Amino acid sequence: MNTLTIPDHYQSPLDLIETEVAVKMIKDTFERRLAEQLRLTRVSAPLFLLKNTGLNDNLNGVERPVAFKAPSLNDDDEIEIIHSLAKWKRDALHRYHFEAHTGLYTDMNAIRRDEDLDNIHSMYVDQWDWEMVITKEDRNLDFLKKTVRKIYRALLDVEFTMLRHYPQLGEPILPEEITFITTQELLDLYPDDTPKERENKIVKQHKAVCIMQIGDLLSNGTKHDGRAPDYDDWALNCDILVYNKVLDQALELSSMGIRVDADSLKAQLEKVHANERLSLPFHQNIINGVLPLSIGGGIGQSRLCMFFLRKCHIGEVQASLWDQDTLKTCEEKGVHLL
Repeated sequence: MNTLTIPDHYQSPLDLIETEVAVKMIKDTFERRLAEQLRLTRVSAPLFLLKNTGLNDNLNGVERPVAFKAPSLNDDDEIEIIHSLAKWKRDALHRYHFEAHTGLYTDMNAIRRDEDLDNIHSMYVDQWDWEMVITKEDRNLDFLKKTVRKIYRALLDVEFTMLRHYPQLGEPILPEEITFITTQELLDLYPDDTPKERENKIVKQHKAVCIMQIGDLLSNGTKHDGRAPDYDDWALNCDILVYNKVLDQALELSSMGIRVDADSLKAQLEKVHANERLSLPFHQNIINGVLPLSIGGGIGQSRLCMFFLRKCHIGEVQASLWDQDTLKTCEEKGVHLL
């Protein structure tokens, strides 16, 4: 079901041409700062992968990838448009022979056909996917937090740059420091709320929050959110959320984490009854120590632009497809979709 919210009296601070110029400035600035902070090298990435490699991210396990077959390949080879590059990146770290505390980033473009469309969700996904080699000693929450703070410094640099060039965007939103909290601590703080309500409350209070340990069951027998069992370690992952002032709600900018090692991979697949994946090449390479230990994530490009440009709809900063009701309402309210 598609939902849409247009705040009363909403008006974009930038017109269409200004928006396109500003989007380029945001992407150039953040990409450069991210690479500097994490010592990353830009690489090329695929739009599609062979299904039988096990390299495509299956997200929550229910989303259907767009799939096809190509006459120039084997008739039995099914090809999938990527959902994300979470697994591909770790394999690429091995193939490129990156050293510890260096890594890669890339532009990821995907199609998520089953996405429920609203102000912040589109069938078209564009994000920076990044991955960095780590050591066994780095597999802890302190290293995760240290990495998050580096990414957050890049976000602060972008906000400063945009407000300097476009003062009509108003006052800064991001605080000097990001707040860290686990999903269990968040549940303990707001036991009667849904996960999204908890996120909104904590982000409205602190404006920038890193919510850690997503995917496993909490004390009330539920999950804060779903997470694929075979890339993030559920004890060592997180989401970065900021306060979307225009929509008065939390906005997730990044999903990231320290990746599974052999032990956590087996344990998490057991929990979701998906042990059959252990036979796939990617999973075998983790178990056998072929792939390096790593940390990585995705950072939404359009969401970043939406946040910094004070837009109410993601379609104002990216070109996608929308249902007729959304198109009609946006036109009536003066919201210019690209």
